[in-house]
Amino acid sequence: MSEQAEGLAKITWDDPDSGELREYVLAEGATATIGRSPNNQIAIPERHVSRQQAVISFRDGIFMISDLGSANGTFVNDKRLTDPFPLAHGDIIRLYVPVLKFSAIVTEEEHEQAKITGTLIVPAGSGGKPTLYITSGPQEGAEIVILTPTLKIGRATRNSTWDISLQDRAVSRPHAEIKLSDDGEWIVTDLDSANGTIVNGVPVVANDPHPLLDGYVITVGETTLLFRTSDE
Repeated sequence: MSEQAEGLAKITWDDPDSGELREYVLAEGATATIGRSPNNQIAIPERHVSRQQAVISFRDGIFMISDLGSANGTFVNDKRLTDPFPLAHGDIIRLYVPVLKFSAIVTEEEHEQAKITGTLIVPAGSGGKPTLYITSGPQEGAEIVILTPTLKIGRATRNSTWDISLQDRAVSRPHAEIKLSDDGEWIVTDLDSANGTIVNGVPVVANDPHPLLDGYVITVGETTLLFRTSDE
């Protein structure tokens, strides 16, 4: 395997319509969303799959998979995910019905073929604006491009002044703040909310900023948001 291909992984699955084997190669540092919507990096047009079902992201040298609050759940080796899960070679990912296989072995030929077919998934670029995707909750499907260095999230009320107002009774007034730090990194801070803010399954300590990287999953109340560093 060449140096260029080192550290890659791949996802394979059988297309439910054509029966053909589909293969996606993940470059080191890549984030890949999986779901029924065609705007996912791995789009699976199957009725049991949510519009945005799960996300695979690269953290500390391994690929992690997280469910995005999907209706029917995401399973790895037949165990339903409740927290981010580290993927290992040979793991079987099941989206209720569709089955995907994770492999940590990628040949040079597979890497080159993925480049040709457009199925090579690489790290997000820096050319666009960060975007929040609401993947579950009352406003599921909404996309919010972050255009300012600071924005607050809170429950929608008649007099609310939050940048993102959520129609979610489990969300506080206000609930959390996303901000571009002085170091140029995105962070999220829980504003002493009643039900807390969770990032990748871990509660954020109130008023203690938590870093946000591409593919991180934020939960506020009954709403799940996916943070992407670029909308391109």
